[in-house]
Amino acid sequence: MSKPKVILGFSGGLDTSFCVKHLTLDRGMEVHSVLVDTGGFSDAERKRIEEHAYSLGVTKHTTILAAKTYYDRIIKYLVFGNVLKNQTYPLSVSAERLIQALEIVKVAKETGVKAVAHGSTGAGNDQVRFDLIFNILLPEAEIITPIRDLRLSRDEEIDYLKKQGVEMDFKKAAYSINKGLWGTSVGGRETLNSLGYLPEEAWPTPATKKGNETITLGFNQGELNRINGKEFAHPIEAIQALSAIAAPYGIGRDIHVGDTIIGIKGRVGFEAAAPLIILKSHHLLEKHVLTKWQQNLKEQLAQFYGNSLHEGQVLDPVMRDIEAFFAHTQNRVTGDVTVELSPFRFLCIGIESEFDMMKSKLGQYGEMNSGWSGQDVRGFSKIFGNQLKIYHTLNQGQGWNP
Repeated sequence: MSKPKVILGFSGGLDTSFCVKHLTLDRGMEVHSVLVDTGGFSDAERKRIEEHAYSLGVTKHTTILAAKTYYDRIIKYLVFGNVLKNQTYPLSVSAERLIQALEIVKVAKETGVKAVAHGSTGAGNDQVRFDLIFNILLPEAEIITPIRDLRLSRDEEIDYLKKQGVEMDFKKAAYSINKGLWGTSVGGRETLNSLGYLPEEAWPTPATKKGNETITLGFNQGELNRINGKEFAHPIEAIQALSAIAAPYGIGRDIHVGDTIIGIKGRVGFEAAAPLIILKSHHLLEKHVLTKWQQNLKEQLAQFYGNSLHEGQVLDPVMRDIEAFFAHTQNRVTGDVTVELSPFRFLCIGIESEFDMMKSKLGQYGEMNSGWSGQDVRGFSKIFGNQLKIYHTLNQGQGWNP
């Protein structure tokens, strides 16, 4: 009899390496591993992961280059919305997991395999994100989750793999590292508690740069396409180039504390130099070129959009509605933002844009203007506060008074 087939989302790390061995040896399955690269791996790394997959015993390994899909379907709108979860986290892993799940669904449908597996634990958000996509788009498929079902610790996984003769860098495996175009997450023993910070050796990019450096980021209708005057064919290339410049300063490192989908608190370290610089620069440019009500509504929708995306709800049609609004607001978000980089910090210096409303000839902030007279302002102020004047006249001594 032929062995039952399963498609496994595979990164080559500790969890998915365990899954291969468990599924082939303990469950007698034929494993087809799928690496969905969302922009975090080099050619050499993808080759190494493929070789590792076959050494573990997979029947077939497939690599899918999904960075462009990731940008076009998700990252672009995270930038347009200036989305930061809890004002801190640029949804690095949250967003890429959804693209990975969607790509695995494509493979399952193309091959007709009726079982899919992922290496998520039972404690975090990823299990929900993968399950959600699979349940919606592959309702007949069996979802297999060895790490979650067996309730394994990382030490137990390491012991199992060692007994099977698997050769890996188990010291490095002490940290769970997920690399993608929009940042890298880092989890370890320090993030399992409420007090503690990741050591220098845990961060993927060593902080080696010293001194200060000034760069200019160029946006065209909300998308980064220039750095220091150099144009890039696609924003992906600009993001990667900015990361190469800024990450060695140690910029973009932080630990996010958030509420998981399943109702518990969690901590995760992340390194996201390019995303944080892009989001802050883009937001500054928007402050100059959008109206206050455009900004106000965007902020409200961005919070909902980011939270929904974080919780795996990318397939809800309301997300397409919000994306359409975000895209429409970007028509004039074009210009250059000057940024100063320093060790572990950056500063947005200012912007230049043909749509900058501070350049209006009708008025100059803090100075006299030609758009209205002082008498006009006197009359406006009376009208603007008239209702409150009536209220306080009728309700003296009630409410807030000096």
